[in-house]
Amino acid sequence: MTAPAAQPLIAAYFEQREALGRFLQARLGASGDVEDLLQDLYLKVAGLDPATDVRDTRAFLYRLTSNMMMDRWRSGQRSVARDAAWRLATHAVGASEDMDDNPSAEAVVAGRQRLASLTAAVARLPEKTRTVFNLHKFEGLSYAEVATHLGISRSSVEKHMMDALRTLSAKVKS
Repeated sequence: MTAPAAQPLIAAYFEQREALGRFLQARLGASGDVEDLLQDLYLKVAGLDPATDVRDTRAFLYRLTSNMMMDRWRSGQRSVARDAAWRLATHAVGASEDMDDNPSAEAVVAGRQRLASLTAAVARLPEKTRTVFNLHKFEGLSYAEVATHLGISRSSVEKHMMDALRTLSAKVKS
């Protein structure tokens, strides 16, 4: 790092640091990151070529400070817009806060328990009824196709489906 005396801009920075801090504080208020901006300003000045010709170092430092402040503000605005777009794309927004579209942990557990209960109820169905139910609901066969596949009448398929649905419906209600 260059010693302050070796570079006029760094020397001017240290001379003006307090005044630059007040300048930033006046514009940013209590929420501003004055110290962060002053540090960023120092890094920017220290990174400049020592041979850089600056006629008015004080004016240069204030212009650089203003530009950095505006850059930070713009970055914050882009961040807010990006976050808002992300929330709109991935969340439902309620009256006062974001609401996650995903189910709660309790709802997931309850759903898994309900699925296990229904799966067990299907497994306890009489074999013929279970076969008819599986062919129709899981294989996507029509009643006529199930009847042909099993060699039974369509009315038998309807009877078995009614029995299966009645049993499963009672299981869901309990």
